[in-house]
Formats: sequence, structure tokens, C-alpha cells
Amino acid sequence: MGLIQYITTRLMVYFLVLFIGITVTFFLPRFMPSDPIENYIAQLQNQAGQTLGEAEMAQLRASLSELYGLEGSLFSQYVGYLKRVFLTFDFGPSFSSFPRPVSEFILLALPWTLGLLVMTTLIAWTLGNTIGLLAGFFHNNRTATVLEVVGVVLYPIPYYILALVFILVLAYIFPIFPLSTTIRPGPMTLEKARMIAYNSFLPALTLITAGFGWNILSMKSLAFSTKEEPYVKFARLKGVPPRKIMTSYVFRNALLPQVTALALSMGTLFNGALLTEILFSYPGLGLLMRSAVGNGDYNMLYGTITMTIIAVATAALVIDLIYPLFDPRIRYR
Repeated sequence: MGLIQYITTRLMVYFLVLFIGITVTFFLPRFMPSDPIENYIAQLQNQAGQTLGEAEMAQLRASLSELYGLEGSLFSQYVGYLKRVFLTFDFGPSFSSFPRPVSEFILLALPWTLGLLVMTTLIAWTLGNTIGLLAGFFHNNRTATVLEVVGVVLYPIPYYILALVFILVLAYIFPIFPLSTTIRPGPMTLEKARMIAYNSFLPALTLITAGFGWNILSMKSLAFSTKEEPYVKFARLKGVPPRKIMTSYVFRNALLPQVTALALSMGTLFNGALLTEILFSYPGLGLLMRSAVGNGDYNMLYGTITMTIIAVATAALVIDLIYPLFDPRIRYR
């Protein structure tokens, strides 16, 4: 009964977060100084090289407002937006790439962002916790001290600083990797998979390096404090091998706060991934979001931010739902 209540509560919080996030996403671009309708009309006039009359201009504005869901009061636009997003997941056509729908751009970019984020998050979390466990359990060892220093040095460095350093060293001074991601469209082949891995290495290295410093420090502190608990001392007196004490007694109990920290850090990690995509010209949601802001493309901005909210909230929900597997006490509450 406690487990069902736990899952129900988490699902309610999940949908509440989505509703609030999507609502903020709708109203926030309305405060932007650029008008998407006027920008689109200006682009048409520049391309055609002629000026429309007042009647034609008014008719064009009315047609574009209806097409992009900008007609009527702000409340009616909001209700229509919620219906499209929750019922059909339709963000309408792109302002700057009409008549292509926003969903088409998102479907092309989302696998790149999720692939980069999931891979780097899991690697950084696993690597950081493993190093932190060794550094905390063998705290008197010189190697453990060096590992702790590595975590202290890496933790305060922002994503973009690491990205710029890696670009400067590994792509400019030593041109081992490309300055920007360039992958030709087409079916997936072995050669294309190799090129994707090659072009994705620097963005992934940036996120992994920036992400696992905190995991080292936090796991090191947790492992050090846990190894002094009475049940660990009792196991040591019983003659339990040190390796088993480290894995079965220290690691399993120190892991619980790290799982919680992983859920709380998903939003920051996703923002860092978007920033890294922009710096490396990585074809993910970050580039779509930047172009949408520059072009005043409301629909594209709605779509990319909404997908960001859904991805972060879903990742946090998944971690919350599997948390009872790490902490059996939740099942009986």
C-alpha cells in the first residue's frame, strides 16, 4: 500500500511540474521584444523585393495569426496551446522555416541531445562514484588523496570554460578532433556511426569532466563517514574481507544520497548539455533553441523548451520510481 501511494504521489508531482513548466513556456516568449509575424512579413518583403498594400498586409497578418495560433485573446491562445501540446503534441509550423512543422525539427534533434545527455550522465555518475568510493574507503592512501584533489579542481569549473579549453587544446592547437560537428545526412552505416562517435567525443568529454567532480567529492565524504558506522566496525571485527565491506556495507548505504543527487542535478546537466551543443555546433535541441531565439520563432521555442522540461521531469520521475529498489524502507512506509 505504501509503495502504491509513493508511485501515485510521484506521478501527480510529475504532471504538475509539466503543467507549470508548459504554462511558463507559453507566456515567457510573449515578453520578447521581437514580433514573429512582423519578422516573417519583413523576410517575405526582402525576398520578394516589393511592398504589400495595406489591405494585403492586413490579410496576411490575419492569415499568419490564424496559422500560428496567435489570434484571439491571450487566454484563448493559452487554452488552444494546451490542447495542441497535451492532446496532439503539435507545436505548429516553424516561423522561420515555413511550412515545415516544429515536430519534424525536434524529432531530428532530440536523439542527439538525449544520446549525449544519457551517455555522459551515466558515465560521469558511475565514474565519479567509483573514484569517490575508493578515495573515501582508502582515505589514508596517497592515490586517494590525488583523486580527491582532482575532484576539488574540476568541480567549480563551469561547463563552457571546459568546453572552450577542450576546443582550444584538442581541436585548435592539436587538431585531433573537429572544431564543429559536421555529419552528413543519410541512412545509418558503420562509417556514419564512426563519424558520429568521432564528432561527439569532445562534447561528451566536456560533460563527463564537468559532471563527475562533484560525485567524487560527495561519495568520498559519504564513504568516509559510513565506514565509521558501528555496523561496519562490527563487520570488520567479524573478519569480513575489506572488499566486501566496501561494496556491501559502505557503498550500498552511501549510494542512496547519490541517487537523490542524480535526480536533483538532471536540470543542471540538461542546461549544460544545451550550452555545450551551442559551443560545439552539435545538432541537438541547443542549436534549435538558439536559432529560435534569434529568429523570434515562437513555435520552435515552445517546442524545444517543452521537450527540455519533459526530458528533465521524466528523468527525475524514473529515478524516483526506481528509488525503492535502492532503499527498501520505502516499500513498507
